[in-house]
Amino acid sequence: MDFSALAEGLQHIGIPTGDLGKSIAFYQEIGFRQELLTKHPETGEQVAFLKLGDLVLEIYECDSPAGKDGAINHFAIGVTDIEAAYQLARENGLHILEPVQFLPFWEKGVRFFIVEGPDRERVEFSQIL
Repeated sequence: MDFSALAEGLQHIGIPTGDLGKSIAFYQEIGFRQELLTKHPETGEQVAFLKLGDLVLEIYECDSPAGKDGAINHFAIGVTDIEAAYQLARENGLHILEPVQFLPFWEKGVRFFIVEGPDRERVEFSQIL
C-alpha cells in the first residue's frame, strides 16, 4: 500500500494570522464562506475554516504570524485511514514533526499528524471523523 491508496486530495491550507476578524473579512470579500468558527481546546485561540469551491482555508490566531512571503504554515492531505497513513510515514522514514493527535473540530473531531518536507515545509495528513 502507498499514500495514494489512502489520500483523498487537498483537505485544507493552514494560514496563521494576528487578526482573525480581518482575515475572515478579507477572504469573505473574495468569495469564501465561513464553514466553522471554533477555539483550539489547549490554546484558546480561535480557528476559522473558510471554503470557496473545493478550496478550504484553516485560518488561526497566533502571536507571531510570518507577515511576509511564505506565510502559509502547512497544507493538509485528507486521508481515509490516519493510522495506516501514519504507519506508512514511519515505514518510509519520513521526518514526523507531530505524531497522531486529535482536535474536537467538525462534528466528530479530526485526527492528524505532520511531517516535514525536504525544504522544511509542513505537510499534514488529516482524517475528519
